Amino acid sequence: MHTFACKDIGMKCGFETSAKSKDALMKNISTHTAKTHNMTSIDSATLAKINNAIKS
Repeated sequence: MHTFACKDIGMKCGFETSAKSKDALMKNISTHTAKTHNMTSIDSATLAKINNAIKS
């Protein structure tokens, strides 16, 4: 199981998600960032932070 929490990259946000695959987890994260943080895309620096914060 893969998990991610926005707080793990320094965001003041209570969002946490988990999924069986990293691809599914990234879809959850992408949907959340678009709806909650108004990010239509994730820049490379933020993506690197997300990848480093994902726990398996």
